[in-house]
Amino acid sequence: MAEEKMKILYLMRILLEETDQDHILNAEQLCQKMESRYALTCNRKTIYSDIDRLKKYGLMVQQLKGDKQGYFVEDRKFSLPELKLLVDAVQVSKFITKTKSRELIAKLETLTSKENAKQLQRDVVIYNRVKTDNDAIYDNVDVIYKAIFRNRQICFLYCEWSLDGTLVPRKGGAIYEISPWALTWDDENYYMVGYDESAGKIKHYRIDKMKSVSISEKQRTGKENFENFDLASFASKTFGMFGGRDENVTLQCDNSLVGVVYDRFGKDIMIKPEGEDHFLAHVLVTVSRQFYGWLTAVGSGIQIVEPATLRTEYLQYMKEITDAYSQ
Repeated sequence: MAEEKMKILYLMRILLEETDQDHILNAEQLCQKMESRYALTCNRKTIYSDIDRLKKYGLMVQQLKGDKQGYFVEDRKFSLPELKLLVDAVQVSKFITKTKSRELIAKLETLTSKENAKQLQRDVVIYNRVKTDNDAIYDNVDVIYKAIFRNRQICFLYCEWSLDGTLVPRKGGAIYEISPWALTWDDENYYMVGYDESAGKIKHYRIDKMKSVSISEKQRTGKENFENFDLASFASKTFGMFGGRDENVTLQCDNSLVGVVYDRFGKDIMIKPEGEDHFLAHVLVTVSRQFYGWLTAVGSGIQIVEPATLRTEYLQYMKEITDAYSQ
């Protein structure tokens, strides 16, 4: 009797995992799969009656008649294009680690048939994409949302990159105590936007650079600062995807800018000390006016060393700008 009760559940699993509009199974094929996968015997008559029960339960099983007869599950929580979109978003998200990306995509694959899931098992082609290696970001986000829900402040260590590629606490390990009010995703990074009562102003913090995040017993402050707060305006920046040619570039950088370099190019790049105050970074860049704009924004702390032709080209770029202002 228990085996008979399990049959309908296994039938539902087969229909969900192996059928869709392009992959149809008839009653005989369903019986064969029940026997080969679960060692359960059945016949077409019991398949028909079990499918009727599943329809009454709410499973959207459709039947095709004619030359190609059989059954398939039509309605699912997500369509295949929607799942592809979600997979692409996971693949390119900088703040999601490679390991977590694989785990999330594997879960998304269970929301469609096995055949359709094969279409989700692909790599999105993204050049120079940097992935974080900090799995703690997921726990941090959870703690922050709980603090917002409970109207509590949070305490944490805020870190920065060192030359050896590790995160070290700022301010000698001082504890930050901030009232979290919002989370935002900008330029492939996840930020918390909160109110710093000691400074009396709104600040934002990279969540992957936060350590030892905990919920305080203190209630949040700064509510009046967020009553008319425009998060989109606060977070908006122009960061376009522009084409160009690839170049291996050597940059001479002030030691204080190591975090800027790691954020832009990732921690797998080759760097080496250059005197007491500088280091050399060997990076692959897509040369464009946007790359030159980034260099200009950073300022004199980063300079192109090689190739010499690129250094000359950048000087010409800046000359065009200064010439335009001198007219």
